[in-house]
Amino acid sequence: MEELEEIEEDAGLGNGGLGRLAACFLDSMATLGLAAYGYGIRYEYGIFNQKIRDGWQFFEGKELRLKQEYFVVAATLQDIIRRFKASKFGSTDSVRTVFDSFPDQVAIQLNDTHPAMAIPELMRIFVDIEKLPWNKAWDITKRTFAYTNHTVLPEALERWPVDLVEKLLPRHLQIIYEINQRHLDHIASLFPNDVDRLRRMSLIEEGGTKRINMAHLCIVGSHAVNGVAKIHSEIVKTEVFKDFAALEPEKFQNKTNGITPRRWLLLCNPGLAELIAEKIGEDYVRDLSQLTKLHEFVDDDLFIREVAKVKQENKVKFALYLEKEYKVKINPSSMFDVHVKRIHEYKRQLMNCLHIITMYNRIRKDPAKVFVPRTVIIGGKAAPGYHMAKMIIKLINAVAHVVNNDPVVGSKLKVIFLENYRVSLAEKVIPATDLSEQISTAGTEASGTGNMKFMLNGALTIGTMDGANVEMAEEAGEENLFIFGMRVEDVTELDREGYNAQKYYDQLPELKKAIDQIKSGFFSPKEPDLFKDVVNMLFHHDR
Repeated sequence: MEELEEIEEDAGLGNGGLGRLAACFLDSMATLGLAAYGYGIRYEYGIFNQKIRDGWQFFEGKELRLKQEYFVVAATLQDIIRRFKASKFGSTDSVRTVFDSFPDQVAIQLNDTHPAMAIPELMRIFVDIEKLPWNKAWDITKRTFAYTNHTVLPEALERWPVDLVEKLLPRHLQIIYEINQRHLDHIASLFPNDVDRLRRMSLIEEGGTKRINMAHLCIVGSHAVNGVAKIHSEIVKTEVFKDFAALEPEKFQNKTNGITPRRWLLLCNPGLAELIAEKIGEDYVRDLSQLTKLHEFVDDDLFIREVAKVKQENKVKFALYLEKEYKVKINPSSMFDVHVKRIHEYKRQLMNCLHIITMYNRIRKDPAKVFVPRTVIIGGKAAPGYHMAKMIIKLINAVAHVVNNDPVVGSKLKVIFLENYRVSLAEKVIPATDLSEQISTAGTEASGTGNMKFMLNGALTIGTMDGANVEMAEEAGEENLFIFGMRVEDVTELDREGYNAQKYYDQLPELKKAIDQIKSGFFSPKEPDLFKDVVNMLFHHDR
């Protein structure tokens, strides 16, 4: 049966973390008995399949495009309107034609900016089709929508070229212009002669190619805006959207992300789930706060041994999978050090790679020295157009090839890059993990949910005070996580002072050697200059 499951492709429920989060939301709402729908597109190339060929990422599939974004919101709103009209709640009319109660019956959560076109689309339906006056339509629309922001990186916030929107959705562009004009008129009445404020808060960015700022559209068209972790929500209010937060502070709030324990414990780690149920009962499946009852067993040697046994069984099972798929023999008693998430500079897979090279050099320098055997497992996809992320994948694979074939190193250190990281693969690696890498630069990770999945399955966390790591440290006690590196305020101060990479290169011999090896072609002897862009980025554009 397991072999058949391997052949069956994962359901394409979303692209990356946002899609996985949406699936966890649906699981939670279903468990709570809430009347909720999740709308998405069913199409063959929803998530590209990552292929690693000679260390390079290749992908099969298509990018998320404006047409697809509009298609899903248009179909969704048509279904919502149809359901609203059909459910008359005591009305004697054949269909409901009055929309005053629409926000009381319908709440639409915008999961980041991708469905932002739902705002002008609902306005189009109300104004053009249902013939509502603009002010009434806008009031209903604003009370219907709420917006979740998932990133603090300006380049990750969608901005569609006005020319493209005019070509594909001319009526929607007219509506966006009207929304923007009324929005700017309101700001001008509160802050007369503040032209710079109008520019910062406009839905239309004028510099160079005119673009629609979809995050601004979401904020203006929603009654609530939330970040997805305490630290992220503060950054949203004080930095990313500070003008909007100053205008409507009551609109901004925090809703820390979460995960479903049904999938990320019961389904993927039945051994641990059963062990917990034996001690505290099965109610924790619906109320995860009951896990605090496990406190009374921290000194129970038998229970601790049973937990360790389950972990080891999961590691043996995953080691066999890796040997079968990657033809690399893994020591299941080694530390499984796992870093799986989207490949991005701020998530710092490159820093992890520098650590791998440093460990490799230490073993080579003194092979007789005691070294805790470690299997480093990295996985994740790079956006198809993201050159540096694809270079990082290539570097990790190049380092893995050298490390895994060095007889001096042997079984002390192995490196695996998981091809095509996906939900079904996550369900295998997470229960087997000893050390969870959550090492983003402080102030860049909105929340993260992988951090929660690993901790729920008994992995220790090494990480920065970023995203949901902060709240995990508050809950578990900072002494129970390996917290390192700068805090958000330290990063801000370093940005202000200026970061000099050369200083660290000159002062840290092991770091210098690792970078020199990358630069010299040690890991790419056939193409010595292959990673020059990576080295150049480390010295001049590192973030």
